[in-house]
Amino acid sequence: MKKIIFWLMMLSGCQTTVAIPDNFTYREVATPHFNIAAYTKISDATTPYHIYIEGDGHAFYADGRVSSNPTPHGDLMRRAAFGDTSPNVIYLARPCQYISGGICAPQYWSNARFAPEVIDSEYAAIISLAGDAPKILIGYSGGAQVAGLLAALKPDLNVRKIITLAGNLDHRAWTKYHRLPPLDKSMSLTDHREKFLSFPQVHYVGGKDKVIPLRITEDFIGDSAAVVKVDKAGHGNGWDDIIPLIYKE
Repeated sequence: MKKIIFWLMMLSGCQTTVAIPDNFTYREVATPHFNIAAYTKISDATTPYHIYIEGDGHAFYADGRVSSNPTPHGDLMRRAAFGDTSPNVIYLARPCQYISGGICAPQYWSNARFAPEVIDSEYAAIISLAGDAPKILIGYSGGAQVAGLLAALKPDLNVRKIITLAGNLDHRAWTKYHRLPPLDKSMSLTDHREKFLSFPQVHYVGGKDKVIPLRITEDFIGDSAAVVKVDKAGHGNGWDDIIPLIYKE
């Protein structure tokens, strides 16, 4: 497959290359609160959509200060989406990643990263791109919380399954574990746990992940059969053998 190279400028001033398949289209979706960046490949709108929801991105500097630009420095979810041979694939960024506009402010990639307006904007973007077709939500890191809240709170989204990679499903437990300030302007999936658990789901957790330890996911899910430990994976690496399993869902 012929590919073209897009150069994305990162916060640090360096550049990184991401190979974008030529059958994907870049879009900026306007929603009431934010403009959302997306890449889409849609060839059969009647079949399920695989929707890859990006993680929290470059939310903080190494010294703990909130960054001025949450655009991800890693490319795990983009690579996963671009390699998916399913007919309908959407890579969905989080608010203020890659593009600004709307009500972008640092709170939306720090303590308000899961605020109602964030979830509403992700929902609006998905509906704009995929309509009422059945959907499989695939969330990485904080994108797992977004996927869970979407499934639990937006019944007309037509979610058939939830898949997470290194997912932050319980941000209250996560901030407590790392002794971080609570995400006090965010909604929490813990308040909608029963509804969330009613969906078919699988959660891949890295055995070497120091950001989202295995026990946080196990404590939240409760059903060990839905949690798959990937021994060699860290938070952002070691997932290459797992990603092809997603494509089969």
